[in-house]
Amino acid sequence: MIRVPAVRLIGPNGEQLGVLPTQRALAHAQDLGYDLVEIAPNAVPPVAKILDFGKYRFEKQQEAKEAKKRQKSVIWKEIRVSPKIDDHDIETKIKSASKFLGEGDKLKVTVRFRGRELAHPDRGRVLLMQIAERLKEHGTVERQPLLEGRSMSMIMNPLRGLGAAPAPQAAAAPAAPMVPRPAAPAAPRPSAPAPGIRPAPGLPRTPPAAPAPGPAPAPRTASAAPRPAAPRATPTRPPQRSN
Repeated sequence: MIRVPAVRLIGPNGEQLGVLPTQRALAHAQDLGYDLVEIAPNAVPPVAKILDFGKYRFEKQQEAKEAKKRQKSVIWKEIRVSPKIDDHDIETKIKSASKFLGEGDKLKVTVRFRGRELAHPDRGRVLLMQIAERLKEHGTVERQPLLEGRSMSMIMNPLRGLGAAPAPQAAAAPAAPMVPRPAAPAAPRPSAPAPGIRPAPGLPRTPPAAPAPGPAPAPRTASAAPRPAAPRATPTRPPQRSN
């Protein structure tokens, strides 16, 4: 700070104090009980601020920790296949690869050639492109298949954060408010007075409700004509003999 002839000074509360000689700015900071810290050395003239250097350093350390927490380290995952892999094994490999890409990891797919398989590298290239086609919903190819020694590898990036933002959906028209229909007023029913309570004088008496009609009587069938009674035999007494 002493080698700088003048600085643009900022007070402890952020107020601008103008361009001052370095010695004068340092003496002013010491009079206030603070430190003089150069915060913009590349400016012309350099910018210095009056503050507590211990507190300033602690705040910078906390900001660096927070920035480090927000950073996400790149994690690499790799799956290895052979040119003669069967269908069941390739399904298992694709499931693992889709899981890795879904978690946001970078994926390296490697085909390893053994023996005379290296004489047909096109088979490995076709296999890698088939895997990339089946994983297109989870990631994109960053590096095309490349032959390195006895292996051919391909690198894929996850789709997280790479896709375009979805188009905003058109706002639906507001539904018309439902107006409730007024209910028809119900006709009042005449209530019969409770037993033992007489209506007040001057009020019309309500006639008693007519009894509900009962079921019609069943028609009577004509009875059979009465049979004539059989004649009763009158007992005859024998004549008495006279002596």
